[in-house]
This record gives sequence, structure tokens and C-alpha cells, in this order.
Amino acid sequence: MLQAIQQELAMQASYLNGQAIETIYFGGGTPSLLSADEINRITDTVMQHYTVVNLKEFTLETNPDDLSYAYIKSLKSTLVNRFSIGIQSFRDNDLQYMNRAHNAQQAEASVKTAQDAGFENITIDLIYGTPKLSDEDWKNNLDRVREYSIPHFSAYALTVEEGTALHHNIKHKKTIPVDAAQAAAQFEILMAYAADNGYEHYEISNFALPDMYAVHNTNYWMGVPYLGIGPSAHSYNGNARRWNIANNALYLKSILQQRTVPYEEEVLTTEQRVNEYVMTSLRTMWGCDLDKITKQYGEDYSQSIASNAQAFYNNGQMIAEGNKLILTQTGKLFADNIAATLFI
Repeated sequence: MLQAIQQELAMQASYLNGQAIETIYFGGGTPSLLSADEINRITDTVMQHYTVVNLKEFTLETNPDDLSYAYIKSLKSTLVNRFSIGIQSFRDNDLQYMNRAHNAQQAEASVKTAQDAGFENITIDLIYGTPKLSDEDWKNNLDRVREYSIPHFSAYALTVEEGTALHHNIKHKKTIPVDAAQAAAQFEILMAYAADNGYEHYEISNFALPDMYAVHNTNYWMGVPYLGIGPSAHSYNGNARRWNIANNALYLKSILQQRTVPYEEEVLTTEQRVNEYVMTSLRTMWGCDLDKITKQYGEDYSQSIASNAQAFYNNGQMIAEGNKLILTQTGKLFADNIAATLFI
């Protein structure tokens, strides 16, 4: 797999048209299974085939149970400068419900160990809306963020994906289903917590202390082109989206034996590009810039969106700052529906 990833990096070298690489993100699957030497092998291949100037952020997604002190110290020999730790919860009950491999003690230890080893740029994932998570429990989880001086965190409502053990257990009434009203109430607790503790709610699910935004993710929301490498990886060049085959064996065969990248591609229409910008930008605190839409796609599109937005001004779900559409706290509860209403 490492050989195939290096090979694909070489094969895709022209995809970004020489655009300088600002961020690298090792995510999806469990990249913290890689040793420091293996990370360096991949990084060296990036440096060989791409223009990397002033790398702002190199994030490694990790499981809490992978972050031993020895492993973290070994990563000092790499360019990794940020951890994204899949905490999910600091409560054993929640972790067991979600069928996670780690426990609450390992969750806490992973943050402390990373900080002790000198990694201050940390983000963690938290999940709310689990059936046994009371509002008080959720507040206690959030208090850990402040207690451990974590500069960035992401928080997501629990969703149940088909094919997972959780989906199977709920379907067969072996466990309690998700309560949407509870999740909405805990999202409001989340927003209040962030405001009270100095965290900027800069994207629907993301919160950061000032100037600690995720550079990589922010670029994605702003429509900056990116290249994804490996099975299931997605890429975007401004005009088209492509995604690699998900099957590991077929991916390896295509790359290593056939010397071709196994992907499908969708060339986006103007309307699709406008709609994608509306969807992603509206999720951020910077909002949807109608002037940008006018400049890139034409005034007809921005006028249509502005017209459709009027109802959301009237009901208090959106405000206008200059020519930008920005969701209020109430509007953030309905972000997907609002975006869909604004679509061309």
C-alpha cells in the first residue's frame, strides 16, 4: 500500500498544475498505524514531485490508543505538526455505545501525552446526541476541552450509518435509537459553551481559539483545489471532482500492475459549482459572498440567491453583512435546508 501511494503521488504530479502545497492531511482509515519512517517515505515523495513552500500544517489523524509517548516522540523526526485525535467522548458509556476501541482513560492520556511531547497544535473530535449522554454529561465532556487547553475541536451529532454494528443493533432493538431533539438541544449547548469560553464557531461543526483554525479544512470550505491519494480518496481541481476506487485490492492492482489511477470523475456544471460554494461557505462564519459569485459566475446567480435568502432574513435565521449571507445561531440548526433552498 505504501508503494502504491508513493506511485500514485508520482502519477498525479500534474493534477494541481504546479500549485504550491500549503497543507498535508493524513486521514481516513488509521494513518497512526504508520511508523515515522513510513510517514517520511510518503512525505519525501511529495517533496520530490510537488512544490511545497512554507508548509503551514501537516495533520495526522490518530486513534487515542495509538498515541504512546514513544510513538509521539518518534514523530518529531517527521513534518507532522498537528494531531487530529478521534476522542469522540471522555465517557466510557458513550465509547462502548459507539463500539470504539479505546476507553476514557486512553482518551485523556492521548491529549496529555501529545502535549507533554511538545505537540500543542491539537484538535479532537467529539460526538453528541448519543442516547445515554445527558445534557450535563455533554457539558462535562466540553469542560475537558477547556481543562486540557485544546485549541481546536470538532463536534458532530451522532449519525447511524448503514452496515455498522450500531445500525444493526438499533434495527434489531438491541440498543437505544438516536433522538434528534436531544441532539439539537445539545448543539445549542455546544454553541453557548463555545461563546462563553472564547472558541470561535467558525464552521458548523468546528470551533477554534482565535487564529487556530484548521488551515486544510478552511481551504476545502473555500473551494481551494486539493489532491487526494489512496483508496477512496477524493480530489477537486476547481472544475471537476474525482474519486479513487474504494477496493484496496483493485486499487493496488491498478496502480502497481496496470500503472493507471483507478478513478471516476464528474465535471461540474456552473450551477453545481455555484451550489457547492453556497453549501460550504454558508457553513462558515465568513458566510456566502455574493460579490464573489457575481465575479466568478455572473450577476444572475447572485441575484437569484439573494432573492431566495429574503425569507431567512425575515425569520431570523440569516443576516447580511455587506453582501455576505451569514447564518445566525438559529439558522445553524437548519444549515443544510437553508443551503438547499438557495441552490440554483
